Amino acid sequence: MFIRTRDSHFRSMVKAVSWRITGSIDIFVLSFIFTGSVKVAGSIAGAEAITKMILYYLHERAWSVIRWNQQGQTGGGPSSP
Repeated sequence: MFIRTRDSHFRSMVKAVSWRITGSIDIFVLSFIFTGSVKVAGSIAGAEAITKMILYYLHERAWSVIRWNQQGQTGGGPSSP
């Protein structure tokens, strides 16, 4: 018997935010290198952060309901059915 675990909505949101901070720093640096403008780089990073955070959250939630190739932990303790 497999126990299926899912991330909570809050956990998925925190993961999305932490990933977007990392991604936004990356896109800001790359945009600055290519454009030489802090203003343009900031605009690109800001717009990208918002859209990608939404897309990541939706992606995580979609995958949380797909049962394909998931593995869980089996019980074994006194409270196991």
